[in-house]
Amino acid sequence: MDLSLAQAVAALRRGGLVACPTEAVWGLSCDPLDRDAVQRLLDVKRRPVEKGLIVAAADFAQLQPLLDLSRLPADRLDAVLAQWPGPHTWVLPASATAPRWVTGAHDGIAVRVTAHPQMAALCRAFGGPLVSTSANFAGAPPAYRRGQLDPALLALTDGALADGDTGGLAQPTPIRDAASGALFRA
Repeated sequence: MDLSLAQAVAALRRGGLVACPTEAVWGLSCDPLDRDAVQRLLDVKRRPVEKGLIVAAADFAQLQPLLDLSRLPADRLDAVLAQWPGPHTWVLPASATAPRWVTGAHDGIAVRVTAHPQMAALCRAFGGPLVSTSANFAGAPPAYRRGQLDPALLALTDGALADGDTGGLAQPTPIRDAASGALFRA
C-alpha cells in the first residue's frame, strides 16, 4: 500500500512498520521505543534481537535520550558530529534507558542523523528517531529501488512511502565505533 507522509506517521504511532527510502536502500522503520513494534519488525525480517538495530533521526537532539555522551571523549563526539547529517552510522554509548530490543547484545547503539530528505521528513513528522533497517528478509538482498521490495515482505508491513528514491549510495552506510573510529561495516 502506498502511504503519504501523514499516513506513514499515523501507522508508526499505532505501532506499525513502514518501508521508506534511505541513503542506499529501502528501509523498514518503526518506533524504537515501542517494544511490540520492534518485535514485529524483527519477526518480519527474521532477525535476532541480539544483533541490534540502527536508529535514524532528523537531528542530533532526537537521538540524545538514547545516548550516554559522558562515556565518549569530546573530540570523538566532535568527529561524529562533523559527519552529520549524512550517510554515516556510528555506534555511540547507549544510555541506561536505551531499549535492549534496539541495542541487542551491545553496550552501544548504532545511530545516524540522516540527510536523506524522505527519511528526515518522516523522523521530523513522527517527532523522534526511527528504527532504520533494510527492508528485506534476513539473508535476502536489499532493495535499491522501490520496485525491488519483496511483495511478501511488504504484505507484512503497513505500507511504503509513495514518494521518494534512495540517496543513490552503492551499499548501505558504513558503521563505525564512535570511541575508536574503527570500522564495523564498510
